[in-house]
Amino acid sequence: MAGLHKAKNYDWKDSNLALFGSDVEKQVKKEAAETEPAWKKAGKAPGLQIWRIVKFKVTEWPKDQYGKFYNGDSYIILNTYKEKNSEQLLYDVHFWIGKESTQDEYGTAAYKTVELDTYLNDVPIQHREVQDHESDLFLSYFKKITILKGGADSGFHHVKPEEYTPRLFHFSGDRNQVAVKEVARSKTSLNSGDVFILDLGLQIFQWNGRGSNKDERMKAMQYLLELKNERSGKAQSETLDEDSINAAHDFYKNLSDEVQEENNKYEAADKINELYRLSDATGSMTFRLEKKGKITKKDFDSKDVFLFDTKTALFVWIGLDTSKDEKRNAMAYAHQYLMRSDHPLVPVSCLQEGGRSFSQFETALAA
Repeated sequence: MAGLHKAKNYDWKDSNLALFGSDVEKQVKKEAAETEPAWKKAGKAPGLQIWRIVKFKVTEWPKDQYGKFYNGDSYIILNTYKEKNSEQLLYDVHFWIGKESTQDEYGTAAYKTVELDTYLNDVPIQHREVQDHESDLFLSYFKKITILKGGADSGFHHVKPEEYTPRLFHFSGDRNQVAVKEVARSKTSLNSGDVFILDLGLQIFQWNGRGSNKDERMKAMQYLLELKNERSGKAQSETLDEDSINAAHDFYKNLSDEVQEENNKYEAADKINELYRLSDATGSMTFRLEKKGKITKKDFDSKDVFLFDTKTALFVWIGLDTSKDEKRNAMAYAHQYLMRSDHPLVPVSCLQEGGRSFSQFETALAA
């Protein structure tokens, strides 16, 4: 199998998660769920746990780095909680795919997510998350999310501020969630509607776009203070308003003129809901469109797996009488389906019939 080479610009249309039975599965299947060291402490008490995939291995992610993700990596996130007036532990398990994560990495994350689900007796609801297209549930776990360039090979290293690699961070959002993402250190990365921090190690600039909101400015200020605290007060900072500085300012001098490609979010041309059925009732696995338009609970059949596509999210519904093969292939078929669609980056959630309700799913049915 090829090494874990990082793609400069990952093409999701060429990706494929039908890895069950592949070399990736053979590589990771050597350790069963019961013998995976990472799962020994998983889901024992309410709270969040995160692991990163490093060379087919599930490695614990430091708690002080929760909310920080590398775009070249894949992660597994487990949220354990209890509902009101109940002592039963419930779970949501997500695998998060960085936009430059390799197929080996996110394939391992997907397989290990199923393994963790098995370890927790099939109680968790499984979710697939893709960088920049995360579900609201995933975003709710973190006060802020920071996306950094690179991957496991670069890692988090504590360095002296005078040796720090210059980075430009983009702050965008509202009072519900402000996303923090490392972007190319270029003038073309800037836009007047958001806030940016240029971190040079001993000098930190906060640049407020003229159209930025107070939540973005506040989050950026908090982030700036955290950076200064990490450097024991040695770093100096300056807050800049777009309209109050000229092109000769040091902030602009430390940015290149290189033109960056825009990363536009997907907007579905056809927002009509679609329902697909996955079944092996004929003796072989079949996948077909069942219905378009308004979908109700009556359209689902306990004997099969269904993919409910709202064009902004995909739900994998597993019937109570579903066969083992149908259940085992459900998430892989969901991924394959999205790769052939015009909206491959939407979040995916896997639901069991009769299990816990998922508000986003219920809302989509009622639409």
